[in-house]
Amino acid sequence: MSLWQRPLKRLQAIAEHRTYRFRLNSLKGFVSLFLVGTVLSVALAACSGGTGSNSSTQTSTANPVAATKENIELTLVSFAVTKAAHEAIIPKFVEQWKKDHNQTVVFKQSYGGSGSQTRAVIDGLEADVVHLALSGDTSKIEKAGLIQPGWEKEVPNNGIVSKTVAALVTRPGNPKGIKTWEDLAKADVKLITADPKTSGIARWNFLALWNSVIKTGGDEAKATEFVTKVYNNVPILTKDAREATDTFAKQGQGDALINYENEIILAQQKGQKVEYVVPDVNISIDNPIAVVDKNVDKHGTREVAEGFVKYLYSPEAQQEFVKFGFRPVDETLAQTKEVTDKFPKVKNLGTVADFGGWEAIDKKFFADGGLFDKIQAQKKR
Repeated sequence: MSLWQRPLKRLQAIAEHRTYRFRLNSLKGFVSLFLVGTVLSVALAACSGGTGSNSSTQTSTANPVAATKENIELTLVSFAVTKAAHEAIIPKFVEQWKKDHNQTVVFKQSYGGSGSQTRAVIDGLEADVVHLALSGDTSKIEKAGLIQPGWEKEVPNNGIVSKTVAALVTRPGNPKGIKTWEDLAKADVKLITADPKTSGIARWNFLALWNSVIKTGGDEAKATEFVTKVYNNVPILTKDAREATDTFAKQGQGDALINYENEIILAQQKGQKVEYVVPDVNISIDNPIAVVDKNVDKHGTREVAEGFVKYLYSPEAQQEFVKFGFRPVDETLAQTKEVTDKFPKVKNLGTVADFGGWEAIDKKFFADGGLFDKIQAQKKR
């Protein structure tokens, strides 16, 4: 742009001088002014990149440079319990991408409570891809203007790439005889769970408790009474699922822990002796994946980000999710003997849609002044 500034000033000076000297009724003056104006227009167009008001040339602020680099960096932001699965999947994707595109993908990864991760992305953590615990969190990033509407339609299964159910972990031998959700409301039972203000799993836990009443014929009054009794039995609310597990397993607090089924399976794979039950009445815990449009266009990483998301739905990636305890979204894989033997069948499975979607759920239960806040306020009295 600086290269044009000096000649542009000279042209402007010429225009002013010619305007003074020539009169419009002089053919020679008119032609001179016309030629100067034409040159000025060309110079200004060059300075502005020639875009003018043509919206088709301004629809994207993408940085195309990254696509031509030998190495490209991709930032994945996810909720805590996906870490082991992603660490197994990412090398496979990197190898495949290198083979197909002759480009090495270097991943930056961030894991934590889904709610905390959501706020971090909104506040400036420049994720290219987000894999969160619930669609409600992804929708918050959309509302912040970082993800384009309709993201869930860009990939299979309405954007859900992994799923699990809720499980009850007990002490060895299950001395309190905890087998159902109802047992968590007993006066002598202490429950460990995460805080729904910061953790996606905690919201699922709350919804699983509420669902257990509604799905068995109870009304909202009975559901409110039940969840209030259960949360009165919670001595500490942790910030995320991983901390809840540590509080229960390493610190020895509580008689029971609500956790993702996949997190428990992972603990068993690491050699921990964990006793748990998957209640027959349960909730489908669905985890969405999305490309963060504003960031990938800024970084020039859209192609590789979309490639990674697509890869997560492949049989190879879904198999890795299964290995680490997630129930597959691939229906063909879900019917295999390996999967049916691994995961107990749930007889009565609720979904988020049963309760009006996450926007309605958040407003009713988890927004400031919602039911959860009322329960916590009652506990402090």
